[in-house]
Amino acid sequence: MVAPYFPQLPSIRLLILATFYLLLTYLLASIPFGLLLSVIVADIDPRTAGSRNIGATNVYRLAGARLGALTLVADMLKGFLPALLAPLVHPGPYFVGLVAFTAFAGHCYSAYLNFKGGKGVATATGVFLAISPIATIISFVTWLVIVRLTRRSSLGALTATVLLLPLMYGLTPDSLWIGVIIAVGIVIRHIDNIRRLLGGTELST
Repeated sequence: MVAPYFPQLPSIRLLILATFYLLLTYLLASIPFGLLLSVIVADIDPRTAGSRNIGATNVYRLAGARLGALTLVADMLKGFLPALLAPLVHPGPYFVGLVAFTAFAGHCYSAYLNFKGGKGVATATGVFLAISPIATIISFVTWLVIVRLTRRSSLGALTATVLLLPLMYGLTPDSLWIGVIIAVGIVIRHIDNIRRLLGGTELST
């Protein structure tokens, strides 16, 4: 007699570990590195000038290339490291995607800034670099080219985000679902930028 099939449920210990990891990911991704670096090193609060955003572009605009680059790397790492290590914590097929979304949400809705934050592009880039590296590198190069040509980081980010989805579909289709979710989140976070781009008033880098 063939026994009926029941999917093996994760143990309570594994669920607790996964929950703790998600919480840790959120708290790490919530750290506003752009704000901390700008205030500590340059005595500038990026929330009060430029685009009033704590991300790398506004930090670069206000505090220079060095702090802008440091902010970019730090914001990417807080998405890259949790997503890269996630399979070691929980082998489930959807856990990496859940970690990826948690990191993105942590940056956009920081626990340390009254649930306000950045646009999430750099953190999402770090996440996707761990999940779909080739697609992410191609999209990142696209962002660089568009920013170089137009001096509009938001246009580069939106274009790269749209390009990423068909690349993920072809290269890592199992991860496409989280790509779509985060891409929608990036577009939502850039609504004001889209309006300024259409109106010709978007700030240059």
